[in-house]
Amino acid sequence: MDRSDGPLKGTVVVDLSRALAGPHAAMLLGDLGARVIKVEQPGTGDETRGWGPPFVGPEEERISTYFLSCNRNKESIELDLKSDDGVEQLTRLVRAADVLVENFRPGVLDRLGFSVERLEELNPRLVVCSITGFGHDGPEGGRAGYDQIAQGEAGLMSVTGPSSKEPTKTGVAIGDVLAGMNGAQGVLAALVERGRTGRGRVVRTSLLSSIVGVHAFQGTRWTVAREVPTALGNQHPSIAPYGAFACMDGMLQVAVGGEAQWARFAGLLGLDAEDPRFRDNASRVAHREALIAEVEAVLAQGTRDEWLSRIGGAGVPCGAVRTVDQVYEWDQTRSQGLVVSVEHPVLGDVELPGSALRFDPRGPDEAEEFGRGYLPPPALGEHNTAVRTWLDEAEREREAVAEPVG
Repeated sequence: MDRSDGPLKGTVVVDLSRALAGPHAAMLLGDLGARVIKVEQPGTGDETRGWGPPFVGPEEERISTYFLSCNRNKESIELDLKSDDGVEQLTRLVRAADVLVENFRPGVLDRLGFSVERLEELNPRLVVCSITGFGHDGPEGGRAGYDQIAQGEAGLMSVTGPSSKEPTKTGVAIGDVLAGMNGAQGVLAALVERGRTGRGRVVRTSLLSSIVGVHAFQGTRWTVAREVPTALGNQHPSIAPYGAFACMDGMLQVAVGGEAQWARFAGLLGLDAEDPRFRDNASRVAHREALIAEVEAVLAQGTRDEWLSRIGGAGVPCGAVRTVDQVYEWDQTRSQGLVVSVEHPVLGDVELPGSALRFDPRGPDEAEEFGRGYLPPPALGEHNTAVRTWLDEAEREREAVAEPVG
């Protein structure tokens, strides 16, 4: 089943966002079948078009792989929102759209003449997704939001890294990506609500709220137990043994989540499962360093692949630590549709990371899973003419419907 026949078929999304959080949200909606129209500044476009290296393609038309990562399944139209024509075309887009995604700093959209009140006046059914750095209100609501700054401010860096002395950011812009996911989730809920009420709604999220929202057990360690979490490298703060361990030729990971698994794991390694230091999880956490030393002394006697086979065979969760290239070549990754091919107008056939969602066929009429037919990230202004033509046609259709009969 083609992507355009997905659950959001017929839904039009206007993407006013740039960088990563907003574009990621709009891309997720496009993955689900929505038509996403990306509005970009003439001549320059989304600033991520210039973020690199790496760049690919011919020297005169170099393309940022960063931009490619968050703009599949979109069309691109250039509009100068400070010009009369840009305002007119955005007004037409708002009237025709179901969803608008933006991640301007608070107040910018108002200054452009598209306040929440104006958007509702133009299209009462419009769902607006607004993503900010630290929230649209509050004492610091006007701050610019960049992922690494938000990771630090929201506490994530303090629990990431080898120790409390070396706060570390994650290897991806996780605050941006989480905000995009939360924004898309909020849009879907608002669209369901609109089906009942006939009216749209403003959905708000931020990098701050998205990171704090995934603190999970690290959050309740403080809010309930009044214990300040700190970084423990590749070990779990509440479970042991659970983390990365060295063996003869590399690292593997083991997750011993219960006492039955501990008994099997200890027996496999020749450790005493009833050692008073290790007999239950709380004791193992308290004696974590001694436990790690004993585990790694045994693992050092074999290769990573040997231990993965033996530990997995004993029913204890374990895994390799793969590099990114290994992940994309892994047959399990490809079996899940996590690598998709698109025909790019400059680069030709390229592979992109795919959607994390899969939809089973609904009976014999749908012989294939939903998700085929991805669109490549667009060239700047690639759809200028097509979008304007579509708006003209949409206006003529609305006028025809509005004409009195008889």
